[in-house]
Amino acid sequence: MNTNISIEFFPPQTPEGVEKLRATRAELAKLKPEFFSVTYGAGGSTRERTFAIVREIASEGFDAAPHLSCIGSTRESIREILAEFKATGVHRIVALRGDLPSGMAETGEFRYANELVEFIRAETGSHFSIEVAAYPEWHPQARSPKDDLEAFARKVKAGANSAITQYFYNADAYFHFVDEARALGVDIPIVPGIMPIVGFTKLARFSDACGADLPRWMRKKFESFGDDSDSIRAFGLDLVTELCERLLKGGAPGLHFYSMNQSALTSEICRRLS
Repeated sequence: MNTNISIEFFPPQTPEGVEKLRATRAELAKLKPEFFSVTYGAGGSTRERTFAIVREIASEGFDAAPHLSCIGSTRESIREILAEFKATGVHRIVALRGDLPSGMAETGEFRYANELVEFIRAETGSHFSIEVAAYPEWHPQARSPKDDLEAFARKVKAGANSAITQYFYNADAYFHFVDEARALGVDIPIVPGIMPIVGFTKLARFSDACGADLPRWMRKKFESFGDDSDSIRAFGLDLVTELCERLLKGGAPGLHFYSMNQSALTSEICRRLS
């Protein structure tokens, strides 16, 4: 397919998970993604596992984009990580504020993602292409949509090259957000984040926690299927494929898939799009 796509993984916790992710990656590599991103736990809690996956991706000849969250970190610890990324051949970073690990009261030396972006630029110049997060339906902790938009603009001004959005199922929310960002002078690509639908209960719980809106009609439709997993999968595939088609038709610069370390749904959506 001609569309620029990127795909996100999380670092598995078990040797079986690592093996399964290798098979998933081999399958998704057929889609020729621009890069594979790898998440990073709160306060660096998955640091070694994230690095291990990033090194594997790089050794397979793909562009790896590790996440880097700054809450709970020091400048020195971020400096070390950047050096390690450079030594691994990484040229792209997803720079995030991240969440404060439970039980930790201090935010560390960075409070916001724009400070992390600024620091990466000051330390490494233009070595890294920096991706930042965007929230078409607003960050759940933002005081207002205006505040959230201004925080996003600050990250861009600090030196971000591109943005990846939180997932959503309402294309209008994305287009509205892009229009508002452009009106503030933001001119970097804003790539929609796409979450394929494996099952509805978990998705509803996850969405409530992270502030992604599930339209009422969509909830009702999924609830009507009960435990019929085939119908849930089929409807989810149709819904997400239509969303992607509309986004691309409306000018989205690419698609970023939250794969949840599985290949089947992302592969099928991309096959339908092509």
